[in-house]
Amino acid sequence: MITPNQHIDLPLLREKGVILNIKREDTIHPLISGNKYRKLKYNLIEAKKQGKDTLLTFGGAFSNHIAATAYAGHEQGLKTVGVIRGEELENKWQDNPTLKMAHEHGMQFHFVSRSHYRLKSEASFVQDLKERFGDFHLLPEGGTNALAVKGCTEILTQNDATFDYICSAVGTGGTLAGLINASRPHQTVLGFPALKGNFLIEEIRTFAQNKRWRLVTDYHFGGYAKVDRQLIDFINLFKSEKGIPLDPIYTGKMLFGIFDLIKRDFFPSGTQILAIHTGGLQGIKGMNQILKKKNLPLLDV
Repeated sequence: MITPNQHIDLPLLREKGVILNIKREDTIHPLISGNKYRKLKYNLIEAKKQGKDTLLTFGGAFSNHIAATAYAGHEQGLKTVGVIRGEELENKWQDNPTLKMAHEHGMQFHFVSRSHYRLKSEASFVQDLKERFGDFHLLPEGGTNALAVKGCTEILTQNDATFDYICSAVGTGGTLAGLINASRPHQTVLGFPALKGNFLIEEIRTFAQNKRWRLVTDYHFGGYAKVDRQLIDFINLFKSEKGIPLDPIYTGKMLFGIFDLIKRDFFPSGTQILAIHTGGLQGIKGMNQILKKKNLPLLDV
């Protein structure tokens, strides 16, 4: 599936001589959008090939991956199980727009404590899940595995060979690894992590087939799912000026970072940038619930 590149025309870009396009992966599907479609594509094929009738995966309260897996399973006739971080959600998930939507698409939830959730990669943890739910096709948190990386290599097309930089937000590293593997020798891939810390480097190296990439770790805004008024104002202004909605967890932070780097002359005049819009827009409703409680401006949807 080929998604359109949207050229962005703004005074700062003209002033600095930088060309910016956004690949609208968010337009793939209203629920299975962006990198989630790419990550699930070959996993769904493999699950059916192995005769599995259940997908089991992991995520937090507002996980794009949980929402996408639930819908994909519903669409493909597969049962879905979501192991959800935070046992306090067990009696109030109905108030959470992401979980409510996942449940409507047939997902069964298994709520675990945060300490127990950290053990999700342990063989004993997975075995306990198999005893509880039977055989299943396991999807890691965020959906990143070799099949997901394969799917993400299909984001870039031959027409994208003209760009100097490919930029993407980073959650678990699978999307970035796919972009790295699909990039051309003259291209540099920049990843903008949504989380604090450099622990993602080793995860990306597991799948990356070249070294033409780096992480830009200055734009996580304090950590995963953390936002401030500056970021909210940026996202709302961008939507107002360009008509492109941005999620506050991933793509919004990445584009904020790109524009800040442009202001700082990180990119030489004449540079052509392709920024990947990885979707995630379903999470805006949940984020607005949090912002309302904090008396912060809401994101324009």
